[in-house]
Order: sequence, then structure tokens, then C-alpha cells
Amino acid sequence: MEAGALKNRNLYHISFENDMYTMVVSLKESFLRDAESYSFLLVNRLTDEERTMEIREVRPSGEFLLFYVGLSTIDYMLQFIEGEVWNVYILRQVDSIPMRTRIRTRDLKLTRHAAVFSGNQKMLYPAATKKGNLSYYVTAYKLFSFIEEIELLKQGQLTFAGHFHFPPLCDNGYIIKQVRMLIKNNLNDEVISLPISLNAGKDSETTDSGKMVKEFGFSGTFDVLPYLELPNQKFFKFYLELEHERNGLVESVQSSRIRVTTNKPYKNKLILKPNSEKIQLRIKTTKDSKFLSLSVGKYNFKKEVSTTLKSKWVKFRRSNVLQKVYKKMFKLLGHRPANKKLVMFESFLGKQYSDSPRAIYEYMAKHHPDYRLIWSVDRAYSKMFEEKGIPYVRRFSVQWLFLMTGAKYWVNNSRFPLWIPKPKHTTYLQTWHGTPLKRLAADMEEVHMPGTNTAKYKENFLKEASNWDYLVSPNAYSSEIFARAFQFNRKMIESGYPRNDYLHQANNEKNINELKNKFNLPEDKKIILYAPTWRDNQFYAKGKYKFDLEMDLNQMRDELGDSYIVIMRMHYLVAENMDLSPYEGFAYDFSHLEDIRELYLISDILMTDYSSVFFDYANLRRPMIFFVYDIEDYRDNLRGFYFNFEEKAPGLLTKTTDGIIAEVKRLEAAGFELDESFEEFYKKFCYLESGESTKRVVDKVFQD
Repeated sequence: MEAGALKNRNLYHISFENDMYTMVVSLKESFLRDAESYSFLLVNRLTDEERTMEIREVRPSGEFLLFYVGLSTIDYMLQFIEGEVWNVYILRQVDSIPMRTRIRTRDLKLTRHAAVFSGNQKMLYPAATKKGNLSYYVTAYKLFSFIEEIELLKQGQLTFAGHFHFPPLCDNGYIIKQVRMLIKNNLNDEVISLPISLNAGKDSETTDSGKMVKEFGFSGTFDVLPYLELPNQKFFKFYLELEHERNGLVESVQSSRIRVTTNKPYKNKLILKPNSEKIQLRIKTTKDSKFLSLSVGKYNFKKEVSTTLKSKWVKFRRSNVLQKVYKKMFKLLGHRPANKKLVMFESFLGKQYSDSPRAIYEYMAKHHPDYRLIWSVDRAYSKMFEEKGIPYVRRFSVQWLFLMTGAKYWVNNSRFPLWIPKPKHTTYLQTWHGTPLKRLAADMEEVHMPGTNTAKYKENFLKEASNWDYLVSPNAYSSEIFARAFQFNRKMIESGYPRNDYLHQANNEKNINELKNKFNLPEDKKIILYAPTWRDNQFYAKGKYKFDLEMDLNQMRDELGDSYIVIMRMHYLVAENMDLSPYEGFAYDFSHLEDIRELYLISDILMTDYSSVFFDYANLRRPMIFFVYDIEDYRDNLRGFYFNFEEKAPGLLTKTTDGIIAEVKRLEAAGFELDESFEEFYKKFCYLESGESTKRVVDKVFQD
């Protein structure tokens, strides 16, 4: 085993032999350094019941330790049969506090290591969850199916070959009667039952643990021609059905959707003309799960050409080739004389009109009308700028290239891409976007974000930060951290955040009621704003992060719905939209509102986790609740905190929906009064913010 392939808290290897699972888990020695004791746990997802697993051996491997952890299916058979999902954790005792942390895996082949409880007609198998964690699932007998070869033939046929495995078939008492592919569509209830062939000689495979896994090969052909006459586009989905016999009893089992696992290129489009119209067939797979589907619909030449060209242009626009061209153009055009009155603004990667750049823009538009102020905007978010009449240019367009290289000033609250070279004549004002609770940049011990590693992330971050000429800080506490974490040694403007001027200038009943009417929210109910941060290690892809809503909105609505509503604002890096339709009239999604500041103003209580929003919200002197269901994992494994968050947070910390509800009721009974600890917090973090921060920044940068 090579240490270079290891990651902290990862399943490195698994085997199953003689009713015993052996998991090899890699842990960094530094992860265990402060632990008084540790153990590996199975935890029932529903009941939270815990079962300790045996550590059979520990081997050093560089900076890691490899733990060989045993799990007997015989010893735990009754518990397994009664519980449906068991999550795998490591439990550490640190300062006498128990900390449970998930063990991770992305291995999609774990289902090969299934254990069968034949007396109960159930099976146990390990698998990777959607979040990339390791769990054991207990289900009725289940069929797993995969396709390794697939092709569209000119005659209008879909050919395929793959394998399936049905763990009970390891018992020789089972006889396969028939295997069929079931094909369903999205327009009606029709199910096509397609007989397929079993491939001889591919019916077993030995795993590295010596266990024989019966993986049966299959192949077949789906003739699509009879299904071309369609009123609308049709999507076919594919399943496998196995009919088997044991002791004279014939039963059948159906797989979940068939996955395509081939890495070989294959023809995925075909155009046919059975009559007067052209029909296009296209093989598709879902992004993450790789489920197979086949679309059948009318062929539109113009649309197809447009889609193809657009796809190629997007691919080229995102390629390193275009970046290299732009980089050279930046250097060339950057030698032109600067336009001393041109200021380029950007907020959160060009996706928002918000934050401190917005505050500076609006102040300058009012007090310095002689400056030309233009926003750099992601093309997918340009509509909002058009509707508001805000001057903008599409990010990475040719016009943007000329404006960026000719501007005297850049104002940004996030990072520009590393390949952009700053012209010597440009002054770069970095406003940043929060008071630091979580460790930043050079202070981070480990980075879990997609598309990078710890060393690369720090190197790239600090290289971009070296371009900053000015950095805005909200207080002395932040200045010290920014200087170290960003290795910033230029001009720090310790002014308070410009974005928070609005909270002092607009905090009155008239504005609040106008905003509630604007958002169509009831004026007779109090508002809880839920604004959590993102999790570095929960993502779909680079720059697109997941978020799971862990609170029980049904329970909150039942107990608080008469007097309260909940409005939600997800972090800008979180990719998905929430479906709150079941909670209509109680929960509202404002994640795509361009600026959170208006939500602060109308809210009576802020609920967050580790997001820096609570530093800003404190300016309003209103109560806060911290919903920190994963605090041990976040604090110890993802980021770490700069101060003792549990002791210094300006509000109650809770891990449960019950805790949220109880605290809301307690605050209401106390008249929403704040305790003395809040004043200590306010004096340390908000003392500079009184409505004048924007003026301080503008006077410093644009009149220096």
C-alpha cells in the first residue's frame, strides 16, 4: 500500500471471508494526536444505536496509520436484520468529549462484498452514500446490474453487454430460470419485456479476499424501430429482472436502474428516417449515478447544430487554450495607459449584485459621479443587472478583457481566476466577505474541496492574494488573522464592512414593512432567517456544493407556525434548489435573492451554523440560534475555528429541531432580550460599524 494514495478517514480496502468483514481504514496520525481513546462504531441511522467494532491490527504508513477493523456478521446478525442502515464512524474522546466522525468512501464496487442471511431472506452489503460516506445496508434480496458495452446500430437497434450479480446465487441451490430486461418510458405505463442472453464462461469471479462472487454476463439487443412513432419525445429507462427457482419455488427480483460503467467510447447518437420525418436516438446517462436512458424524438437540424456549436464554444471557453490566449492578451493590453476613472466591480464570482462591492458602488454612484462604474457579471446572472439598469459586462467576454485591462481600479469580494495577471497600473481593492470564524487559506490544516489538494489550494490562494493592494477588515481581530492567513503585507483598511452600513441606515419600521410587502410576507408573524454555510467535502463538482436540510420543518411548522415563518438563504456555492412546496405559507426560499442584507433587516431571529453572517447580523442587536448538528466534524476535520465557538457564540448552540423550537419559545417569553455575553461579543467584532464604513474605504482608496 502506497501512502501517497491514502486520505484521512477513508476506507482503503475491504474484504469479506468466513462471515467477517475486514475494513482497512486510513487515519492521519495528527487526527488521533489529541485523542485520549478511540474506537470504530456502527451506528443505526434511525435509532442512533451504537455497536463497537474490533480493531484487529494497526500498521504505520508514512503520516498515516492503517487500521484493520473487523466486523462479524454472525455476532451482529440480529441487530443487522432489525436495522436497515448502519453508518460507520470513528469515535474519539478529546478532552473527555466524545466526537463521532464518518468514514468515507467513493468505491462503487462495494456491493460485491455482500453477506446473505438466507434464513431471513435478507442481505447485508457495504456501499457509498451520496455524500461519499461508508454505510452498511440491510435489505431484502437485491439484484445489481451493470453495462460495460453499448452501441447504437444503423438499423435502429441498441446493443448491450454487461453483468449482474445476485448475492443469494452463491448458494448452489438456486437455479436461474430466465433473465429479462424491462424497458419503461416516461409517456405511459407500457413496459417492454426483452429476453436477453446469458454469456457462458463469465459466471464467477474471485475477489482479492478469496471469496467467489457469481457475476453473470449478459447481452442483448433492443430494436427501437417499433417505437419511433411518437407524439412527443420519449425517454426509455432500463431495468433487469431475474427469475430464479429454489426448492421448486419460482420467484423474480428486479434491479434498480441499470448503470453504464464503460470507459470505452461508443456511438451515442443515431438519426433515422422511417417515414417523412427524421427521428434521433440518443444514449444518455445520469451525471452521478450513470443510470442508462435512451431518448427518442424528432430531429431538428437547426437546434442540433446550435446545441453542438454552443457546447463546443462553452468547452473552448472553459479550456486552457482560451485561458492562455486571454492571459497573453491581458499582458499585452495591460501596457496601455489606465483609465483613471474606470472601476470594475465583482461580487461572488460575478453571480451577485451584493455585499461590500455593492455598498461601494452605490456610494460612489451618488458621491463620485465622475467615475465610470461597471460590473463584471457571469452570463447566467446578467438578467438581474439588466432589470436594475446597472452597467455591466459579461465576464470573460472580449469587451470584459479590454475593460479589465484598462481599468485603474478593481473591487472584488472573492478571488479572480489565478490566470488573470493584474496590470501594473491597476489598484486591486479586496473587500473579502466575512469576519473569520473558520480557518482561512494558510491557516487551514487540510483542504477537502474538489479539484485541489491542501498544498495546491494554499499556493493558489496566496498567489492571488499577492495581487491585492488594499484589504478591508471589519475589526482588529480580523486584521491580525487576514495578515497571517493571506500573508498580506500591503495596506489593510480597518474600517468595518461597507456592506453593514445598510443595517444601520435602513433599520426602521417603515423600511422593514416595505420589504415584507415586497417579498409578499405576512406582517403579523415573526421571521426566522436560516442562513447556513457550505461544507467543503459535500459537493457535486468543483464549485458546486451540496447541502442537506437536517432540521424537521414539519415539526417546526406544527409548533411555531401560528406565530412564525422561516425564510432560507443558502450559501452562494450551494448548487441545488430546495423544494419547499410542502411547507407553503411557513417556509420560503430566498437563496437567489441578490443580497442577504434585506433579509437581515426583516428577520427577528437569525438561525445559522458556522457562517460569518452572525457577525453582520449582530449589528442589529437581535437574537441568534446556532444549529450545529455536525459541529464535531466541521470543527475537527473540515476547517477548525479561530476561537472557542461553543463558549463565545452570541446565542444558543443546538443539534436538534427540538432545541431550536425550545429556544425560540424561550426567547419569545424573555421579550427577545439579549444577555450580557452579547455585549462582549458586540464590542469585539462590531465596534467599527456605525454606518460610515463605506466612506472610510472610498476616502482611503480613491483619494490616496
